[in-house]
Amino acid sequence: MLSMQQRIDLRLKFDREAFLSAVLVFIVEVLIATVWSHHHLLRGFGGDALAVVWVYFVFRTFITAPVWFLTVFSFLTGCLVELGQYVAAVNHWHISHPVLRVVLGSVADWNDVLAYAVGALAVLLGGRLRAFSS
Repeated sequence: MLSMQQRIDLRLKFDREAFLSAVLVFIVEVLIATVWSHHHLLRGFGGDALAVVWVYFVFRTFITAPVWFLTVFSFLTGCLVELGQYVAAVNHWHISHPVLRVVLGSVADWNDVLAYAVGALAVLLGGRLRAFSS
């Protein structure tokens, strides 16, 4: 936990490498949703885990901050989407646009939150490995 005296240095700056990583992950996500959609574990779990990685790289493209900080916010973004799915289901709201239905999902599921956690751990592990190799 951060004390009141500790501050996180957040800066806005375009990161070309993070942008290219975000584009690459997005292309893989599109392939998972289309070409490999018949692989249920890959689409259902792998795609959700990779979504957190993609959100992380999108954040990292514009925000310079510690890996753990952006990872937490990426994970929370996934959880907010899941919460939105739950609220929509409770209120019987339906997304009619097929692309939005695929991107945002339509059914709240704890397995999705688990997948988001796996994606967040992958980002943290990748950040550790990158720091170790530098």
